[in-house]
Amino acid sequence: MEAAQILAEIREANLSYLMLAQSLIRADREQALYRLGVSEESANLIAALTPAQMMKIASGNTLLCHMRADDEMVWGLLTNRNRPAANESVSRLHASILMAGRHQEAA
Repeated sequence: MEAAQILAEIREANLSYLMLAQSLIRADREQALYRLGVSEESANLIAALTPAQMMKIASGNTLLCHMRADDEMVWGLLTNRNRPAANESVSRLHASILMAGRHQEAA
């Protein structure tokens, strides 16, 4: 993949993320805070962005969103590695709880 193509895809991902985040925040703020893993202050800022501001912010060369599944335990729960399929929903719930707890610690 060329550097120019990577930058274009980062910009597209950023714009998509900002649009989704703003939509989620406006529709159900509490769910948005949990699903996006952002603080109340960040949610206020994102909700107030104009389309022009979103375009300008999205045009940067750094991803705005980050992986919340950032360790082996969470990835193991999400991929259901070494577990029977019957435990899949429990594993996903456990992973969600871990990621939500980490967001609360960071905020």
